[in-house]
Formats: sequence, structure tokens, C-alpha cells
Amino acid sequence: MSATLEPTHAITSSALAGFTGTVRYYRWHSGLLLTDGAHYLAANGAAWLIDILASVQHMPTMRDEDRQFWTLKVDLEKHTAVIICTDGDKTGDGEVELYRQDIPYTDFPLKEAKLFAFSEPGIGRIV
Repeated sequence: MSATLEPTHAITSSALAGFTGTVRYYRWHSGLLLTDGAHYLAANGAAWLIDILASVQHMPTMRDEDRQFWTLKVDLEKHTAVIICTDGDKTGDGEVELYRQDIPYTDFPLKEAKLFAFSEPGIGRIV
């Protein structure tokens, strides 16, 4: 992220729908590479969400997983959430939950957000 303050934009479903693929990668402080969509989230008030993904990458179950499917589910009335990471049903026997964290308070504006993280040999983990 830039050292200067930039105007923030609302995180909306329509804004996020515009991010398919990426034009540029952004290095996150933990070594993750962010796509345009993940960077948009981080730059507009959801850096904490990217930090959660980054903070668990050292765990063996996460480190060894080439593909990670992340879902943030928000209770908009209670302002609580849960973030869950699965393997995306890579074996065809149903999704395996790799990580789960309850979030006691959030002002994230959407009911749900999904992120995909994958390892690119020689480059690192891309979100």
C-alpha cells in the first residue's frame, strides 16, 4: 500500500464484480502477492481480512495447500463474522476445512466475500 493517504472507495458487490484476473500484483508485508481485487479490499478498509489470510500461511495445513478457497460470512445485524478456508473439494469427496476463525466485530459491508489463494512456484502465494 502507498505511504500517502488515498481516498477510499466503498466495498460493494458491484465494485468487486469488476475484478476478474489482474493487471498488476501488489506485494503485501507478509510476502503475499495481491491481485487488483484483493488490493482493492485492503486499500478500502479490509486490510484486516488480508492480514488474517497472511497470518496463517505458516501453519502446516495452510503452507502445504496449493489452493485455498476463503469465504467471509458476515452477520450484518450483529456485526460479527466467520472466515473459513477450505481446499475447494480437490479430491471430489467434499470440501475439507483447513482454517476457521470467528470475528467478534466487523463493519464489513457485505454479507459474504470470497477469495482464492494459490501458490505459484518461484513467485509465492497469490490472493
